[in-house]
Amino acid sequence: MRKAQPQFPGHEQPHVPTELGYYDLRHAQVRAAQADLARAHGIHGFCYYHYWFGGRRVLEGPFEEVLRSGAPDFPFCLCWANENWTRRWDGLEREVLLAQQYSPADDAAHFRALLPAFRDPRYIRVNGRPLFLVYRISRLPDPSATLARWRSLAREAGLPGLYVCNVESFPEEHSLAPRVGLDAAVEFGPDWGALPRPIARGRRGALLWWLRRMRPRPEGYLRHHVARYEDLARNMMRKPAPDYVRFPGLTPMWDNTARRRTDAVILQGSSPAAYEAWLRFCAERAAALPPEERFVFINAWNEWAEGNHLEPCERWGRRYLEATRRVIGGAC
Repeated sequence: MRKAQPQFPGHEQPHVPTELGYYDLRHAQVRAAQADLARAHGIHGFCYYHYWFGGRRVLEGPFEEVLRSGAPDFPFCLCWANENWTRRWDGLEREVLLAQQYSPADDAAHFRALLPAFRDPRYIRVNGRPLFLVYRISRLPDPSATLARWRSLAREAGLPGLYVCNVESFPEEHSLAPRVGLDAAVEFGPDWGALPRPIARGRRGALLWWLRRMRPRPEGYLRHHVARYEDLARNMMRKPAPDYVRFPGLTPMWDNTARRRTDAVILQGSSPAAYEAWLRFCAERAAALPPEERFVFINAWNEWAEGNHLEPCERWGRRYLEATRRVIGGAC
């Protein structure tokens, strides 16, 4: 985060945390402060990323402490981030550090590893079934078979089943939920299929020509995908409602230049007011779902390296959290 630099005039980087500071999630007091802040602003629970590579886990320490200690007393669910582990944090996605491995035996081992979390009283459930997300369900060799194994194992373990969703982030994930037997889908913000044209490209050919000829020129517009936040929000809100259950999702902001020297996605013009309008739309869509399924997924609480967070920062303070509370308070 600290190494991020502005890429052009008016580009807000680095993002600097305020109230919680530069923290270490291994510390219980940090996790407690996060839960207190979220609860005070109407957030129901956290969805933690879970990393599993053929039996090997990474970054599991903080969540294991949440399970072991019983604190914070705040609802949670898990999302399996089933992509290869690469050096994405510095843009080297082709350098694979841990590859995913899929098999029927691994499905069973994975479920057994998840069972202590599913049994935790804080775990978020839908009609008694633990809510579990798979980030890239399309990557599984046979998603329907994996779901059948997990649901059978859940019943054997005394659970009423599992409520499994995929995450509609990439185009190949869209509309998979009914085809493979998922209970629902989760809209991811930003939906990469709805990403607007770059400000300095596409139909703005004359501007691109001008930028290339200028000396000095704002190279940041050429090295990165710079688009308007409100255009993304508008594109996602215009998506037709599907004929299956899909939980609406959004992002407060997005700017992953801290991770990428080139080809970052920068959403310009994000603000608490624009986020609040988008969140209100999502809450209204969720209100049409059955009471047990009225979820809205906000991406994210603390993805600081992707410039994507509700936690207070130097520029906005608590204003995104306050906008969240205004909408959630109205929805309740």
